[in-house]
Amino acid sequence: MWKGKAKATDTDFEDISRVITYRHLLSHNLGVKDPLRVVALCDSDAFYAACEQVRLDLDPKLPLVVQQWDSLIAVNYPARTYGITRMEKITEAKRKCPELVVVHVATYKEGEKEPGYWENPDTHTHKVSLDHYRRESMKIIQMFKDGMPTAEIEKASIDEAFIDFTRPVREEILKRYPYLAKVPADAPQGADSPLPPPPPICWDNRGTVIPLSPAEVHDPQDSTTVQPNTTPDDHDGVSEDDTSTTWHDVALSIAAEYMMTIRHEIYTKLGYSLSAGIARNKFLAKLTASYKKPNNQSILRDAAIPNYLRPMPFQKIRFLGGKLGKALAQEYDVSTVGDLLSMQRKFGEDSIWVYEILRYVSQAYATCKKSAVNKSMLASKNLLNPVTKPSQGHHWIRVLAAELALRLNEARENIPTLWPKTIVLHVRQGYDSFRSKQAAFPFTRNVTVDVIAAAGDKLWKELVGTDSSRTAPIKITNVQLSFTGIELSEAGQRNIEGFLKARPPVSGGSLSSAPPSGLKRKRGARERSESLEVPQGSSSTRRSKSTFVCDRCGKRVTLADADASAGNAIRQEALARLRVEHDDFHFAQDLARESDGASPQRKIRPSDAPPANKKRAKEGIASFFTKT
Repeated sequence: MWKGKAKATDTDFEDISRVITYRHLLSHNLGVKDPLRVVALCDSDAFYAACEQVRLDLDPKLPLVVQQWDSLIAVNYPARTYGITRMEKITEAKRKCPELVVVHVATYKEGEKEPGYWENPDTHTHKVSLDHYRRESMKIIQMFKDGMPTAEIEKASIDEAFIDFTRPVREEILKRYPYLAKVPADAPQGADSPLPPPPPICWDNRGTVIPLSPAEVHDPQDSTTVQPNTTPDDHDGVSEDDTSTTWHDVALSIAAEYMMTIRHEIYTKLGYSLSAGIARNKFLAKLTASYKKPNNQSILRDAAIPNYLRPMPFQKIRFLGGKLGKALAQEYDVSTVGDLLSMQRKFGEDSIWVYEILRYVSQAYATCKKSAVNKSMLASKNLLNPVTKPSQGHHWIRVLAAELALRLNEARENIPTLWPKTIVLHVRQGYDSFRSKQAAFPFTRNVTVDVIAAAGDKLWKELVGTDSSRTAPIKITNVQLSFTGIELSEAGQRNIEGFLKARPPVSGGSLSSAPPSGLKRKRGARERSESLEVPQGSSSTRRSKSTFVCDRCGKRVTLADADASAGNAIRQEALARLRVEHDDFHFAQDLARESDGASPQRKIRPSDAPPANKKRAKEGIASFFTKT
């Protein structure tokens, strides 16, 4: 069997320094092969611990850990200097650092609508909540979106986000160097002609530029090692006689400026320090983000990629860890990216995806995906004391329902039309596989714990049964309640009861004199437009959020209290419906006056008037049926 240890050659990275042309700069649809693509990974430093430090307004230099029951789930950097690590027991951590600040994560308990920081929370009755961290994470994401509205942002995890700077960087290049916006008339190859040489780059206040030839092997995924903080102008990766500057380096430097500004703003307004990695795609940005931490950003130029990747342990790379990485290392006696690159010729075409990952060009991990609505929400609880009676399940159903209610309501504050299609209950008995039951989740205006718990209890009875119906013993060790199929519902969606209820009366006039169905006007394009929204600035009606004044009767028409206090989408739909109803009222009066011989205030439209030859048509039909 062939063994590795052969070295990767420069030909493995021969496509790094691509020639950038006018077409590349002026085109907008190059995709993953765009030579000017710039992606950053922004990673919040010790995020859970930082959230608690900000919440409690503590000195960031204090050693602090976040506790979940008996173990640690977050350790800030000052605490790491004492050798404290995640998943360590709290007693051992306090032995290493007696002045350690310990904060237990918030928990849910039955009867409470929101999680709290209770004294001595008990895993037998409480459930861990990460809602505070999710909210803080969304604040950071929103600041990314506000600071870079033209960039593509992808939330990678609760404390990480990718930012694709390609579009704003391209716009900034054309703004700073306007002579690039037009292909010169004497360009030998037209739009495919190379761009002129780039100007010199000053890397001051950009972050840490990774050296072209690193002095030592660095493990970018080693989160237990505390890397020294660096000054903003640490640019050891660029020498004074460096002549390898490219237009992609210009793009990197511009993205680094943007990233510095965003990180500073987040720290100033929210109090969170972030580390970032800036490179040509997501794969390299993630590996670069941990080059020096905390509170620093690192920049990986194309020229530095080969020497940065070759000595790196390949099992630290996404898709190449776990069992696959372990099997490759043992079978072929390889450990680094350089070792594995040289083996591509031994594996053949079927393993080209491994080769592409190692060379940074994998299209599956290159660009950012646009943020989308989370399709599901899950609340789960592992039970140290298993449920042995069906009646014991109600407690955990309500605890899980409280978490789902809080998360769904918070999501709907940003997107009011968000709604789940299905509610699902999963239970696990002992070490057996999960069993589940699901049902449609009906639309309701107010999402409460009681509403979700009632649906969960019904599923529990169908899946587990009741005390009287059970004959076999149960031992449920895990309970999960989730929403699935979360999508944007249509504006103004109501439950079936809303359609069966009578419409509320209109203040300022009675609809008791409304015409019978036979006299009602036909509603065409005009009503359809009114049911959406009457244009602002119309001279016939003065609008507000929940009222309007009719210019015919001069009366103010107001929504019912239930509709006036509803969300914006539902309120607009109700107000548009109210306008149509009030217009129908006046139209009915017009028809009544016309039948009495009075002069109508509004001329009947041709589409509403009966046909002129109606009598003649009836006579023709009558004569047809009376013929013998």
